[in-house]
Formats: sequence, structure tokens, C-alpha cells
Amino acid sequence: MTSLLKNFIVFLLAMMMGAASVVGYFHFQPAAGAFTPTVVSAATSNSPAQQAIFDENTIVSINDRVSPSIVTITSRGQQAATRQRRSPQAPGSPNTPGQPQPQQPQPGPAVGTGSGVIIDDQGHILTNNHVVDGAASLDVTLADGNTVPGKVVGQDPANDLAVVKVDVDKSKLTIAPLGDSSKLKAGQMAIAIGNPFGLDRTVTIGVISAVGRTYSETNNGRSIRNMIQTDASINPGNSGGALLNASGEVVGITTAIDSPTGGNVGIGFAVPINTARSELADLMAGKTVSHPWLGISGTPVTDSVAQQLGVPVGGVYVAQIVPNSPASAAGLQGATDGNSQSQSAQLPKGGDVILSVDQQKVSKVEDISAYLDTKKPGDKITLTILRNGANQDVSVTLAEWPADPAQQQ
Repeated sequence: MTSLLKNFIVFLLAMMMGAASVVGYFHFQPAAGAFTPTVVSAATSNSPAQQAIFDENTIVSINDRVSPSIVTITSRGQQAATRQRRSPQAPGSPNTPGQPQPQQPQPGPAVGTGSGVIIDDQGHILTNNHVVDGAASLDVTLADGNTVPGKVVGQDPANDLAVVKVDVDKSKLTIAPLGDSSKLKAGQMAIAIGNPFGLDRTVTIGVISAVGRTYSETNNGRSIRNMIQTDASINPGNSGGALLNASGEVVGITTAIDSPTGGNVGIGFAVPINTARSELADLMAGKTVSHPWLGISGTPVTDSVAQQLGVPVGGVYVAQIVPNSPASAAGLQGATDGNSQSQSAQLPKGGDVILSVDQQKVSKVEDISAYLDTKKPGDKITLTILRNGANQDVSVTLAEWPADPAQQQ
């Protein structure tokens, strides 16, 4: 009996020592996957194993390199007080959804602040049009704290872009590298640098929430297409600032927010840098960029719409023709005359169905708009339409998009 008990105790002690050694192994060894973070370009990530891991040194490095290229733009002038935007503009400016109310007039000259991005050593600064539009004078504050006069040299109100120029020595200018916004994908890293609430060169981080968004709250009634959506914090004063990728390249100009409160709720928008690139030459040459106008509103011909109208699926049903528009002059037919809207849940009949533009098939209004963006006012296009059960071609001469939304009616 004594021998059995002795053997049992020896066995028990051996088991405990073995268990202790196993526990010690897992406790003192590094956790699986623990290693020094390595920065991998998000643009070249092809698999989960290659996805970027960003540490704080990445953000610090990008901020150190790019933030000196971000300037503060201060606009002065009476018109600056009445600009209405659902976007990050000057503190106190209307930027909430719904029906924005103009600011109450204040004594003295109106003052607004925004951001801008230095894009070359000639002193050209890319910003939002609504930051500078209507201003009697502009002051530009550089990263070194010096403030110099700025001059608007080119504007594109339809895409909410403008170029401001300052005359300073090249040595005082830090140029921001421009990236390629066409390579962006949802989930990639996003860094915003701007001047929210006058807090110069504030850096915030997030992700690219989506690409290809259409934002329809521009002052002249034209939607901005292909916008970048991000959850990087954007607030009043960020307008005209930089949205950067993981390589520290400018991929967008922060422009607008959707918010029930007027502050950041994680839904911000930026104009793609490729949109700006396509017109920088005109803007820096002192031109006001114009865009073509067709003058219709419509809806995709889905299964349900096709059943309502008795037409095949596909194309864009023309619900409305704007009076005195190129579409009206070309004889296109809409379901309404542009001054009335159907009160029925059913679409009114009588409109044309646009099947293609210059032989390129379309399935939604955005397809038509995207194609028109490749054209200029005065260009002619051919619309293939379905009318009364038969296809026919209609030639349309595009006009310039009206600056005043009232002129569209």
C-alpha cells in the first residue's frame, strides 16, 4: 500500500511539472503573428496577407511631409457671408441638410476661412470654389505663419474647384504630391489635412468609405460625380484641404459633409484629384471652366418601370424636359413639360426612352452625365431613342450649363 501511494505521488508530481513547463512556454513566447509592423502600400495590396499595417510613424511621416503644403485661405467680402453650402466652410456657415438658412448679416466685412493645397512652385493653390467665390479679397497663410495676398485665377463652380495664386519665393513653398484617384478602393487608408475651425494643419485619419458617389448639393444645381466618400473627420474649415492616400499623395480635395448637426458624423466627400487634374491647365490659365448641358431628368427603365410604361427593359426614361434647353430644342419628349410633376405613384406616359449616346448604351442618368462630362458646350451628340415603339436618332447640340439654377427652368 505504501509503495502504491509513493508511486502515485511521484506520478502526480511529474504531471504537475510537465503542465507547468507547458504553461510557461505559452506565457513567455511571443503571441502568434506578433512582429514589427511593416507599411505596405494599399495600392499594391493583393491579398489579406499583404494588407497594409499602419503604425503611428506612418501618419507622422506623411503629416511632416505634406502638412507644410496646406494653407489657410481667409476670404473677406460681403458676399462671403451669404454663401450656402452643406459643406465644411467657414465657422458658422450653414452646412446642415434640408433647407439651409442664410447667415444673419453681421456688422463689418464678412470673413470666412478654408483650406488650400500648394500644387506647384509658381504659387498655385488648389481649393474649393465655395471657399473663394464672391470674396472681395483673399489672404493666404503659409505653414511658416506668413500671410500674403491671394488672387483667384481660375474657377469651376460646377465641380466646386478653384485655383488661387500667391507671389512668394519658391523657397517658401512646399508642393503636395498628386496621386491617382482612379486607383482608390473602399477600405483603403484616408488621411485628411486641413484647417477645421481655424485650427491650422489638423490631421485626421480614416478609410475610403466609397468611391463614385454623386453629390447633388452644388450651388448651381449640377451634381458632382465620382466623388470620394470618407469617414476621416472633416469639419467647417476643411474645405479645400487635402485627402491623402497611404503614400501621402493628394487623391482628393475635401469638399462637403452630410450631417444632421452641422458637424462631422463620419460622412464626408472629396472631389477626386483626377477631376482637378483634367482641368488644371484651364484653371491656371485664368479660365472659368464650363460644362455641357442637356436639360433632362429621367429614371432607369427597370422591370417595374417597363411594366408601367409598356416598353422593353433598358435605357433611361425621360421624365422631364427643361424648357429652353438643348433637349427641348432637339425635340426630345418628356413625360412632363418641366413645370409640373405627376402626383400619381405611376410614372406618366409619353416620354422618350434614351437607349444610347453616340452608340454607347446607357442604363441610368449617371451614364449619360458621365459621357457628357467628356464633351464641351457646342459639341453635338446623337441620342438613340425609343419613341412610339420605334428606334430613331436625334441630334443634340449641347449648351453651357447655366450658372443660375433659375435659368434651367
